[in-house]
Amino acid sequence: MSFADSYLGQLRKVVGSRIILVPGARTVVHDRHGKVLLELRKDFRRWGLPGGHGEIGDDVTATAIREVFEETGYKITKPVPFGIASDPTKETTTFPNGDVTQSVAILFYARKPKGQAKFDPSETLEIGWFAPRELPKDIMPNSLRTLKAYWRFRKTGKFQMI
Repeated sequence: MSFADSYLGQLRKVVGSRIILVPGARTVVHDRHGKVLLELRKDFRRWGLPGGHGEIGDDVTATAIREVFEETGYKITKPVPFGIASDPTKETTTFPNGDVTQSVAILFYARKPKGQAKFDPSETLEIGWFAPRELPKDIMPNSLRTLKAYWRFRKTGKFQMI
């Protein structure tokens, strides 16, 4: 689905670039070696976790599954929620085109992705698997916060509110 046809694209036609509250999902996908899947985003030219806004009729789990597939080509099943990211000082983003969003993201993790790496170059420039100590320096701040929350969750088992 193109951005213009998406719920957010249709909403932008009405409200322009002003700030809007956007519910969505962000997913930490990892392999059996603990490496995490990141995408090099075309809009910011920075690395980030797969994620995005919901569509009308989606539940948040469907959003997580769809966004991982659209942005990486990998199919995940049964993503597990581990937190919520809603701090407006950290989750407010101004996009290169001037659009502003304040996100409320349900944070998920998923293992054992299936399929082949395949992505839409209009959204993603590259994907890669990174060890926790070898993350790229140019990672989106909200993705780095999400990864740190995920690693805290793995250590403590406590749901993360960031």
